[in-house]
Amino acid sequence: MVKAKKYISRNQIQHLVYALITVFITVHAFVLYSLYVIEGDGLMQATGTTSVWRALDCQGGVYMFGDYLPVWLMIIIEIAFAFVLAVTMGSPLAFRLASRKFDPRRNHPMIFESAIITATVCLMCPAMSLLADFFYYPYYKGFDVIDFLCRWFRLICYNLPFAYFSQMFFVQPFVRFVIRRLFANNIAQRNEQNSNKTVKPSDESEAIADVIIREKEIAAMD
Repeated sequence: MVKAKKYISRNQIQHLVYALITVFITVHAFVLYSLYVIEGDGLMQATGTTSVWRALDCQGGVYMFGDYLPVWLMIIIEIAFAFVLAVTMGSPLAFRLASRKFDPRRNHPMIFESAIITATVCLMCPAMSLLADFFYYPYYKGFDVIDFLCRWFRLICYNLPFAYFSQMFFVQPFVRFVIRRLFANNIAQRNEQNSNKTVKPSDESEAIADVIIREKEIAAMD
């Protein structure tokens, strides 16, 4: 019984660490993407500068909540909201959706990873775009519901391709590499517990462990 409690505790810690690393990298990537790709030209034109950082200095930071805030404060706020959203909604729902059709202990790891990444992006991108619309809406012009919804749809169109490809080819492979190193003992214990391949993972932490175990099994057969 004590061992089971320790295993559950490690699972929870692994889940939180996984979410925190993912959110930390993703938020920084999206801040750069938003400031340079989406809003960069507009910022430089409005301030008459030739670089985004000079434009931000000229206007006193990033427009957020109807005021201008430093970039570092904006990043902290977005990380906090994204972390809570990922832990409470994004990861659990994405795992359930992916697990309806796939099992990381039986299917090829890439199939399950692709399914869970796709589900996560499809959940998190609209949700975070909605929050961003609240954060950065130009309240000084007044508030219009139709304009708000149109801006939200515009953000989704901008963010979805970047979110999907960055998560699929950069963020998630890197995070899984880090988790593989940090929680090697937990993954080994999961392997012992599930040696007969009959126990489906109950959360994303166990699914990640099963994916890593399955990758090793496939590599051993090559």
